[in-house]
Amino acid sequence: MRRVLWRFVPFIAILHAYIGWRLLPDLGLSSLGVTLAVLMLVTSTCLVPLALLGRFIAASQAVADRLSWLGGLAMGAFSSLLVLTMLRDVVRLFADAPSLGAPTAYAVVGLAGAFSLLGYVNARRLARVVNVDIPLHNLPQALAGFTIVQLSDIHVGPTIKRDYVQAIVDRVNQLDADLVAITGDVVDGSVEQLHADTAPLGNLRSRHGSYVVTGNHEYYSGAADWIAEFERIGLCGLHNRHVVIEHDGARFILAGVTDYSAGAFDPAQASNPGAALAGCPPALPRILLAHQPRSAIAAASAGFDLQLSGHTHGGQFWPWNFFVPLQQPFTAGLHRIGRLAVYTSRGTGYWGPPKRFGAPSEITVLRLVPA
Repeated sequence: MRRVLWRFVPFIAILHAYIGWRLLPDLGLSSLGVTLAVLMLVTSTCLVPLALLGRFIAASQAVADRLSWLGGLAMGAFSSLLVLTMLRDVVRLFADAPSLGAPTAYAVVGLAGAFSLLGYVNARRLARVVNVDIPLHNLPQALAGFTIVQLSDIHVGPTIKRDYVQAIVDRVNQLDADLVAITGDVVDGSVEQLHADTAPLGNLRSRHGSYVVTGNHEYYSGAADWIAEFERIGLCGLHNRHVVIEHDGARFILAGVTDYSAGAFDPAQASNPGAALAGCPPALPRILLAHQPRSAIAAASAGFDLQLSGHTHGGQFWPWNFFVPLQQPFTAGLHRIGRLAVYTSRGTGYWGPPKRFGAPSEITVLRLVPA
């Protein structure tokens, strides 16, 4: 993975050069101003890769975290600056008036700064609680009103630490949930690096316990070790298997699958919604935890009634929400594939840049109701 990431560094440099080429001539800066602007672009070019590579190039965990922080902030600002510069060029294709040059150049810089600042505030504050009713066919009356708190994509790592996780746990424990479901991408780093930061997840409280499935980032970070660690702190892993939940005299199937891409890391771990139901009692409601929404086709074929997913972050910040459908069937919210209801969380943390804009993080309270 590191080699793949390093290959993008020259491309990042070219994109920074493009920003300078398109903006600097229209900003009307002095020689000193141009020099400082070029230095800022060069510095950003060096910092952006550190958002993903910082933990690989520093022997000290504290230094690696600081490098990742700097890289993440730079990546967020660079992303907005690049997109707005490109949009400005598109607009000027249709309205290429010389008088628009300076105002639009300053607007790009100002908006990129504003988006980055607001995005940082949105990312670092505690995720909001989102309440969603999930209508299900043939839901037993005893299960009407059953609540599942879904957490997803926390991404404990260089910039998300124990205090951030503890605040999430404290908020969930105030919700009096019947069950907690964690739909993958809990971590970005090894058990050795992050076990103290994920420990608060073992204190999640609900009537029927806490369940977890792997996301793709667990496989980047040592999935087998993390599966064992999650079990050690009290989370129940559902990896191509199911449990039967009994509630007020009624029962339902809660199943989980490994990440959609898990088979590429370990063929024995390949995601299989059908296998997750092996030996389950018939005629009970079936709920699946699957990190990626694109597991839904197989889940529908297997006969599930509800799938809970994450992975997309809702795009995390504009305009990346428009690109999610290139890979996933759903970006965020409640959708259906035939009988199957699919809820896709925008995520409880963030990945890469500490930035959320137009896609707020969420702690989701899902309430089962009769269709």
